[in-house]
Amino acid sequence: MVKDSRYCVPFRRRREGKTDYRTRKALVLSGKPRLVARNTLKNVIAQIIVAKPYGDEVLVSAHSRELTIRYGWKAPRGNLPTAYLTGLLCGLKAKAQGIKEAILDTGLHSPSKSARVFAVLKGVLDAGIHVPHSEEKLPDEKRIEGEHIAHYAESLASNQEEYQSKFSKYLEQKLPPENLPKHFAKVRKDIIAAFKSGGKKT
Repeated sequence: MVKDSRYCVPFRRRREGKTDYRTRKALVLSGKPRLVARNTLKNVIAQIIVAKPYGDEVLVSAHSRELTIRYGWKAPRGNLPTAYLTGLLCGLKAKAQGIKEAILDTGLHSPSKSARVFAVLKGVLDAGIHVPHSEEKLPDEKRIEGEHIAHYAESLASNQEEYQSKFSKYLEQKLPPENLPKHFAKVRKDIIAAFKSGGKKT
């Protein structure tokens, strides 16, 4: 397609659909740290980032792999309870560094109600970091604790073939999915206790 002399080529990340520069500009101009929550199929990442003239600087970072390595998390790392715990871990790290507030940066994700990005946000809020938000977007406590996963597992108890197929990752770790809420509560308690005792902050 022919372009006239006034045409400007969009930034590369805009062309690739990776960055919405209009939204990013508004976030940067706020002058506040950004809570950046990103999800993959198998992991959740939460970071507190500030914009600098030379580029973004990551102040705090938490990855769902840390839950497995440091706190004994046995469930798959891409679900809603994992997202909450990753956000909680990020929030506690931020609080330990004196960070008190941030604004949510969801990137190009559609802000669907109860999405994993809002589970991350809920974890950060529960850690004591102030982030402007709408309560209606946050997942309810039962879903955060994995009650919906436990109930689904119970409904498949009579069909062992499907049960084994759907929850193979849980069973490999010797975690019956029906026990996920109890496991979640234990890991959450361990994370909070670690920061109260001054350990595992990095």
